[in-house]
Amino acid sequence: MKALTKERTLRTFLLSQKHIVYTDPLDVQAGKTVTVFYNPANTVLNGKPEIWLRCSFNRWTHHMSPLPPQKMFPSENGSHLKANVKVPLDAYMMDFVFSEKEDGGVFDNKNGMDYHVPVFGGIVKEPPMHIVHIAVEMAPIAKVGGLGDVVTSLSRAVQDLNQNVDIILPKYDCWKFNNVKDFQFHKSYSWGGTQIKVWFGKVEGLSVYFLEPQNGFFSVGCIYGRGNDGERFGLFCHAALEFLLQSGFHPDIIHCHDWSSAPVAWLYKEHYRHYGLNKARVVFTIHNLEFGANLIGKAMLNSDKATTVSPTYSQEVSGNPAIAPYLFKFRGILNGIDQDIWDPYNDKFIPLSYTSENVIEGKRAAKEALQQRLGLKKADQPLVGIITRLTHQKGIGLIKHAIWRTLDHNGQVVLLGSAPDPRIQNDFVNLANQLHSSHNDRARLCLTYDEPLSHMIYAGADFILVPSIFEPCGLTQLIAMRYGSIPIVRKTGGLYDTVFDVDHDKERAQVYCLEPNGFNFDGADAAGVDYALNSNLCLVQWTRMVQFIM
Repeated sequence: MKALTKERTLRTFLLSQKHIVYTDPLDVQAGKTVTVFYNPANTVLNGKPEIWLRCSFNRWTHHMSPLPPQKMFPSENGSHLKANVKVPLDAYMMDFVFSEKEDGGVFDNKNGMDYHVPVFGGIVKEPPMHIVHIAVEMAPIAKVGGLGDVVTSLSRAVQDLNQNVDIILPKYDCWKFNNVKDFQFHKSYSWGGTQIKVWFGKVEGLSVYFLEPQNGFFSVGCIYGRGNDGERFGLFCHAALEFLLQSGFHPDIIHCHDWSSAPVAWLYKEHYRHYGLNKARVVFTIHNLEFGANLIGKAMLNSDKATTVSPTYSQEVSGNPAIAPYLFKFRGILNGIDQDIWDPYNDKFIPLSYTSENVIEGKRAAKEALQQRLGLKKADQPLVGIITRLTHQKGIGLIKHAIWRTLDHNGQVVLLGSAPDPRIQNDFVNLANQLHSSHNDRARLCLTYDEPLSHMIYAGADFILVPSIFEPCGLTQLIAMRYGSIPIVRKTGGLYDTVFDVDHDKERAQVYCLEPNGFNFDGADAAGVDYALNSNLCLVQWTRMVQFIM
């Protein structure tokens, strides 16, 4: 199933570029001739009298590289130009850019990333890179938000592509030790006026090095929230680079995340690039610009490439002073979820394993189990799930409105989440007391963290609401779709990039070779929530959509 999903996903990705570039055949084979089709109308080369293809292989490293520029000619379909290329037997990747003249001029190089198409059946495999993530969160052992999920999921995905991945993490005293396998002492060294013990273990199949400064910086019972967080994480970043140097590591890529490991970017450039770690390039990813903008700006300056977690969020923050000077090396790459961790076919927390083939039976069983566990009325009413941190970013006013509107529509609602701000937490405690007395059989607010219950809600809910005021990417809507729950989201950040409205987004979805997969709404007011809820709670023919989004 996983192999088929990967094959289908790759094909969908290749087709999603078809309005600009595609190949025939779509699956490029080593030793064969392939036709490259290109539509300059959707690029910076629009209107140029000539277009030239400049092609190479194996990420521009092939011994035949690059091929002589080749003039492109009109194809039969009218919109695209075409050129034929013979693919060598020792190719594993096809690389190309386009130009207006044989000797250059204006280039379309996909904003500095170039166009790449995998080659199959070659006699040479791509050599692995060594990638090191330096981060302060990692799911499930030290997770506060989406950053922790992405560090784990991205590392597993890249490792699955046969790259070598290591993670460097602080050794907290509040971590979930039972999720670490083969835990053992590795070495110790002195840095920053303290001894640093290094431990090694496997987390979700990934190699992780845990740094434990003996000054007690990470023996404070929490990940964030101390008055000296900047000092704590600054020491960790410097100690991580020192560990790489002293251990003889020579990574190709050092990947740091958000403000908490942003110092890695300039510490590497100022202290390590010329002293033994000269091979590495630094990638910096912004997961949320709400915190540490000054540190983020300095990391943007010093990194080789900078990314954020969705294309729309990259546009939304492009005018920020921390970002604006560095747009030439900044792009949004959509987050994903780990389909092994979030898998309704292999989930120990739900009553019945299911795929898109038996999703109706699987979700019905999960819904009944959820209703029974929470003491809700066992009824075939639409059930709206809300799984979130209760902060202003997540749209707490819209959440409250949606709860009452769902109940007005004779639906059921389950909320799982807690607030770091005690005032917001108390406000929702009062709301829970009110709902549990007035709508006891149709509403339940669980104001805590409960991983097993979250799986049950994803599987048992008909709809998952994510009304965020801003959302760099969001994983909730992606997990919801994985479990066959229809997402209801506000049009912002990655929510807009991943959820295509049933009524208004058919053309936008088609650009990505997709179909509408949920409901989204404009505005941060009650009217937008009402539109989405009024549309979906009355939705009858939703079986096909549920199967598609899975």
